[in-house]
Amino acid sequence: QVQLVESGGGLVQPGGSLRLSCAASGTIFSIDAMGWYRQAPGKQRELVAVIITGGSRNYARSVKGRFTISRDNAKNTVYLQMNSLKPEDTAVYYCNAYVSTILHDGMDYWGKGTLVTVSS
Repeated sequence: QVQLVESGGGLVQPGGSLRLSCAASGTIFSIDAMGWYRQAPGKQRELVAVIITGGSRNYARSVKGRFTISRDNAKNTVYLQMNSLKPEDTAVYYCNAYVSTILHDGMDYWGKGTLVTVSS
């Protein structure tokens, strides 16, 4: 089994910053990609940012230039540095990882989510 545990959410004023972390644990053989998704009230879950083994990164257009995704492969941890936050960034942020274990090839795993609220 693989577990993803997020941390770092909270309440922040517009223009502020937050850093999210997500640590993967369990019987992991490899992680091909790690990323962040978000879901705002009444909206569908959307991709925020993803980082692929090797360092390639992709961002949603709405966060490009404000958010930075990074990864510590030794710790199986992904980070999301969020700067210049806007009220429209308010959402539950979910960590995602595409993981291979000794029991199965690549599968998607999800964290339980962490709430980010941007409000004055």
